Amino acid sequence: MGIEPGRLHFSWISSAESTKFVKVATEVTQAVKELGPNRHFVKEKVKVA
Repeated sequence: MGIEPGRLHFSWISSAESTKFVKVATEVTQAVKELGPNRHFVKEKVKVA
């Protein structure tokens, strides 16, 4: 089991690049929200007879 594509992002941001940090954080957050819940970590409901 691995991480779904699109859920892991890397970016080099200097401490002096606050504008870039906001932009990247916003883009990553939006991309992950669009993917929805991570299917690998969501437990399926158990049917009780």
